[in-house]
Amino acid sequence: MANNGLSNSQQNQFIDHVNQRRADYRLAQDKLYIFFVEIVREWSPESVLLEFKRLFIEHSNSESQTCLQAVYQIVAANEETEFRNTLKRCCYILINNWEISRKYNYIQDLIDIFSKVTYHDRRNSEIKIRLTNWLQNFINSDDYQELKLFVSRHEEPLKGQWVNRYTSYLLVAQFANEKNSIEQRKAAIIRAEQLKQKFKFELAMYIARSQSAASNKTALKNPTLLGDEVLRLIKLIVVRKGAFSYENIANIFLKQTENQLYREFKQSLKKYLLFSLQNQVSTALDQQLSEKFINLHEQYDAENIDKNLLLRTCTKVVNYLTMEHKNTEPSPLFILLISQNNPLLLVILLLKIVLICRNSRGHLESRIAALIRYYEKYPDSECTWIINFLEIFNITFAIFADNVEYNLIKMDTDNNTSLHPQFNLDAYRVFSQSKQIPKS
Repeated sequence: MANNGLSNSQQNQFIDHVNQRRADYRLAQDKLYIFFVEIVREWSPESVLLEFKRLFIEHSNSESQTCLQAVYQIVAANEETEFRNTLKRCCYILINNWEISRKYNYIQDLIDIFSKVTYHDRRNSEIKIRLTNWLQNFINSDDYQELKLFVSRHEEPLKGQWVNRYTSYLLVAQFANEKNSIEQRKAAIIRAEQLKQKFKFELAMYIARSQSAASNKTALKNPTLLGDEVLRLIKLIVVRKGAFSYENIANIFLKQTENQLYREFKQSLKKYLLFSLQNQVSTALDQQLSEKFINLHEQYDAENIDKNLLLRTCTKVVNYLTMEHKNTEPSPLFILLISQNNPLLLVILLLKIVLICRNSRGHLESRIAALIRYYEKYPDSECTWIINFLEIFNITFAIFADNVEYNLIKMDTDNNTSLHPQFNLDAYRVFSQSKQIPKS
């Protein structure tokens, strides 16, 4: 019987050919990356944008014939994935540099270039036709939607889809994705942090001004969607200070479970999460967490808890409470807790996890991004409850930020006023101040 397969020699030749093509693509890509790094620092932004358009959109009249040939090499080889990766990375090189130099309007101009892409006449070359088709595919892809997030801070967040209000979480998800380029991940985490700081500042200013008799209440800018109720919510969150604050309870938990066997740690963790919860919710949550914890990393049951195992455990619990499997659907526990019409309860559970493992916050925000992506396909009218949850999540994590401290101060000195602020929140005002961050 004839052997129709490739001989060893032919297989080796094929492998060598594939490796050589990959090496050629990397060389062509590197030429483009180096070129854009150089010109974004030396040329005017207008000239850089024009050159970007000549290379990737028009594919003609470039100032660098070497770079024009590099783009041609990728397109001519019919490697759409390589082209898209190259295009994205060049975009993020420009975004990072313009972000640092505060030339934000040119980031918007870069994004706008793609909205003006039109199909080439069929009489044009096959390369230009293929290039335009790939650009259209890119515009219709998630990659382009991710790129558009980098201009969201310069647009009014209340306009358009409700998803636009929570861009920082979508950006964190970009940073967490190790498949993204270094430039994209860096740009994403910088922009996400800017959006978080902007929200924290606006929230602090709103709280201060809304409690001032001299303020014009109608002119106040509330950065949340909760209206005047946001003040009462903040008081409910901040009220737990002193020995029973969330931070203190978290610190006590960590000290008590230090070097504990993992089997015992899981039981302690469940008690910590359930501490002070409402009975009707606590029972159902206790049962489901017990079932989850039995098999959770059971191979380590006889070992002592350490920081690495703590992080792995906390990320798993975050999954249980949000979305267990990537890009699927919300977890049963998420549905259970959110259906209680008390989103603050779920938010506090997530906060408790982050307070015992700060490194789990990035994973949590990636899961929040996955929830946003899941629900964005539904009509706005059906998303009121998820928006409410996200608003409370935003506020709670802003309050427990590393660089801001919120406190309740009793304004009414009448002895008849209740000693428990949760019973008479109107007798208290919220004050915020910057924390002193110890120098490392």
